[in-house]
Amino acid sequence: MTDSRALRQFLKMMTASGISHLPTVTLPKPAAAPGRQLANRLKGTDPAPRQAPVNKSGSRTRLMSPDRLAPSSAKQPEIMETTHALLKQTFHTAEQKAEGLSTLAEAVTACRRCTELADTRRQTVFGVGNADAEIMFIGEAPGADEDRQGEPFVGAAGILMDKIIAACGLKREEIYICNILRCRPPGNRNPHPQEAANCREFLEGQIRIVAPKFIICWGTVAAQNLLRETRPVGRLRGQFLQHGDAKVMCTYHPSYLLRNESAKKLVWEDMKFFMKKLGVDLG
Repeated sequence: MTDSRALRQFLKMMTASGISHLPTVTLPKPAAAPGRQLANRLKGTDPAPRQAPVNKSGSRTRLMSPDRLAPSSAKQPEIMETTHALLKQTFHTAEQKAEGLSTLAEAVTACRRCTELADTRRQTVFGVGNADAEIMFIGEAPGADEDRQGEPFVGAAGILMDKIIAACGLKREEIYICNILRCRPPGNRNPHPQEAANCREFLEGQIRIVAPKFIICWGTVAAQNLLRETRPVGRLRGQFLQHGDAKVMCTYHPSYLLRNESAKKLVWEDMKFFMKKLGVDLG
């Protein structure tokens, strides 16, 4: 019996039974075979699921989407010609680095990207220290004392910073010190995301010129902005992270220690951890 004849007989039987139509059934689409899935991915029609990279312990590292890495409200301004030219140069000697920093500092002095900061600052606070330093300190933003003196980490927080440096057997003149911002926010408030974005090229310029082997981020604001992190400093400390060629350690800001005496012990633990990396045992 042919298929068409059998079908006609089946339909007559259904009609005689009083069934005038059959329900419509939508079958699920069969899953593509592994080979087809791979072919679709190569064509771009079936993107491979995003998987986190496997770290050294064998577990997967949590991925952050781009909007978590940088505030969506902050727009990166077009880089200045002066900074662009400097970032293309190679700095071999301390003299070349000092000259490059001086040129960049002049560009900062003329910057008015952040209107509120430019209108309220006494002066810009660029950075100080050894232009050829192996260690760079990065804070958050100038305060009233820094705005008045034109130098980062002065006043009560600066005095405490100097004590920490001395306790580690270091000298302030051996270190290069700067901030996320180069202008004081009114009322010593935290930098706004757009302000940090506006000042980013100057920070990267300083890092590019000095080329430190190590960076210490003092406080959550510095750590999150440099590393494009969302975690607070309490969760970033006790480890070395990476920014370019520099190893980065994060700890609490000296101004925080002035308000929270118990945190001094934690910072001292961080500094011992840091100095041990440099081959110095602080006991």
